[in-house]
Amino acid sequence: MSKALSKAKGFKKSKSGLYLSMATTAFGAVSVAKQAKLARTESDTLRLIDAAVSAAAIATGLAILYRELKRLGDDDVLLG
Repeated sequence: MSKALSKAKGFKKSKSGLYLSMATTAFGAVSVAKQAKLARTESDTLRLIDAAVSAAAIATGLAILYRELKRLGDDDVLLG
């Protein structure tokens, strides 16, 4: 079992794992956008604040994942 856990941890640090994490995190942005839109239409300040905090967490998570990807030396054209 520890061998499988070790492989899973290795995948998280691989380029494929980072790309998957970035996609998953970006997908969460869709949910946050819907939440913010609903909060605005209902004039729900608390939900709007929650959406803003969630958006900040998503942006921070993507920035961290991007930094990790750069550390791996990915020579993808989009990363520069």
